[in-house]
Amino acid sequence: MHELSKLTPPVGGGAKEKKRVGRGQASGQGKTAGRGGKGQKARTGNMNFAGFEGGQSPLQRRIPKRGFSNPFRVEYALVNVGDLENFQGDSVATAELLAQNFFKDAKDGLKILGDGELTKKLTVKAHKFSAQAKEKIEKAGGKAELIELVKKATPQERKAAEKAAAKAAKK
Repeated sequence: MHELSKLTPPVGGGAKEKKRVGRGQASGQGKTAGRGGKGQKARTGNMNFAGFEGGQSPLQRRIPKRGFSNPFRVEYALVNVGDLENFQGDSVATAELLAQNFFKDAKDGLKILGDGELTKKLTVKAHKFSAQAKEKIEKAGGKAELIELVKKATPQERKAAEKAAAKAAKK
């Protein structure tokens, strides 16, 4: 544990102190405070930021908005059949693949794709299979088991469920 009395500054001197500008001529940053003579950049509150176009309507506002993000989009974690060759065990599921670092994020579900070859007999449980992947798993003597994907509830469905629950609680 560190002791407060024994702390030393980091190599190179630590944090640099903020330069105090406009504090007299002797400081070298007096009078105009390093901003030069006159002009827009010398004034306070100058509009000098990324995207400012001198009062003209900026590009990010001139261009129309396009498209939308579907809140009910289902995104799958993808694993190829060839990758399953390196799997330790005989039953493949999302949790086991995540534990063995086949992917970092499980997302909304698991999809098995058909790239590569499989020689092991494996029972693979996933939310989706490509036709080629299913064929290769079964050809190797394994089983491709489909897991039912839980559908995301829409705000209207959630509200209806809450109303029904509140009504049932009153009775």
